[in-house]
Amino acid sequence: MIQALEIREIAVRRGGRLLFCDLSLRLEAGEACALTGPNGAGKTSLLRAVAGLVRTEAGEVAFGDVDPAEARGAGLHFAGHQDGLKPARTAREELDFWARWSGGTAASARGAAEALELGGLLDLEVRRLSAGQRRRLALARLLAAPRPLWLLDEPLSPLDAGWRQRFAAIMQTHLAGGGLILAAVHDPLPVATRTLELA
Repeated sequence: MIQALEIREIAVRRGGRLLFCDLSLRLEAGEACALTGPNGAGKTSLLRAVAGLVRTEAGEVAFGDVDPAEARGAGLHFAGHQDGLKPARTAREELDFWARWSGGTAASARGAAEALELGGLLDLEVRRLSAGQRRRLALARLLAAPRPLWLLDEPLSPLDAGWRQRFAAIMQTHLAGGGLILAAVHDPLPVATRTLELA
């Protein structure tokens, strides 16, 4: 299990432009870091670099004593700002597929649906859900197959105020169980133990 995330002096370039270099950060179990900064500063690119979806030009990303390939394969979730849901699937099919694909169980998928109060929506096609409901379904995938490191890109948008509070409680429970969260945000992250601003 991942007990720490260490980003050591990494550099990332996108479209020929250097987004950042010599960037370092260390997170321990139970910690959450909010990535802030203007659009285009590299917040999403940093999350994608940690997930192994973007090549770094320098530096390294380490996951404590867990092999990076193993950590990226079974130790983290990346929840992008786009929900990545299939419009023609029902919410149930989407959640069950994610649980099977990422090592969860039918029981964990049911628990995720309950935690995000999706019970009455499970038989609806994704395309019939509101933006907030689709976000709740996307976030339920974090619980359908528990993994210690959550990489979240604008996790609270487009949730309403009530669901922002509820998901903050879910994040707090994750941290209390030894999880780690690295989140790109525009609005404050209620559970953040630290902030890293990208210029």
